[in-house]
Amino acid sequence: MIPVTQSFLPPEEEFFRQLKRVYKTNWVTNRGELVQELEEKLIEHLGINNLLLTANGTISLQIALKILGNNSEIITTPFSYIATASSIVWENCIPVFVDIDPTYLTIDESKIEPAITNRTSCILATHVYGSPCNIEAIDAISKKYNIPVIYDASHCFGVKYNSESIFNFGDISTCSFHATKLFHTGEGGAIVSNNKNLTNRIYYSHNFGHKGTLDYWGLGINGKLSELHAAMGLAILPYMHEIIEERRKIVNTYNGNINFTSIRNLTIREKTEWNYSYYPLIFHSEKQLLEIEQKLNEENIFPRRYFYPSLNTI
Repeated sequence: MIPVTQSFLPPEEEFFRQLKRVYKTNWVTNRGELVQELEEKLIEHLGINNLLLTANGTISLQIALKILGNNSEIITTPFSYIATASSIVWENCIPVFVDIDPTYLTIDESKIEPAITNRTSCILATHVYGSPCNIEAIDAISKKYNIPVIYDASHCFGVKYNSESIFNFGDISTCSFHATKLFHTGEGGAIVSNNKNLTNRIYYSHNFGHKGTLDYWGLGINGKLSELHAAMGLAILPYMHEIIEERRKIVNTYNGNINFTSIRNLTIREKTEWNYSYYPLIFHSEKQLLEIEQKLNEENIFPRRYFYPSLNTI
């Protein structure tokens, strides 16, 4: 069977070597040395100024929305994983869906401004399949209306736009390190902001609101990554160049052998250094999609519709 995705696992001895460090310290969670080391190495690897590891990508979204959502309207995309929309609703906000750009599949920046009301608190846009949104246009809207931007960058590990890490754009960027992702910690995620005030609020928000052991900054939740998950991340990170290079070769093979007369593949926005994380195909009709899916299944190949269904229909 050929599945739609398969998690990369590092050599056992390298993972177990990291796990032995946990046994040696007997420090399993609450920001031990492995979590802090992984944060530092990810900051260096990605070329960013800060990064906070979290228990998963969804909690990163929820923290961002708790801080910036204000129980109000969030302009967002219907073409994303369910966590993007469910996090909005979970945080007592209202998703306002605007359509996507048919070429890039990201939120259509020309439709954002007409959707803004006096109840709009922020924009939550998804970089799709590792291809960025129209960052410049969204940034201009953000500045014009003084509306913050959250980017769901779950597919964007290692992606650069205009020679800069994709995580550096927007007020907050979130990422998933779920086992199906390019870089993973089994379960996990990250949240990035270059705003010092936001960074401080994000930090205490993911740690019950703690200010030391006896005091509190404010409202918080348990969003921390464990040492056990950090061990997986530390074992995988040295292989990222190899992982991306192998995917690049596969993408080039697909591009050279697929007949694109009746289907098309993803259009990557200019100035993007892509990570080859996904290879979506766009069909002209659902009938065509179902026919090809059936033929692939008969060959023991199991792709999936991703993202489906559209979030505004759920």
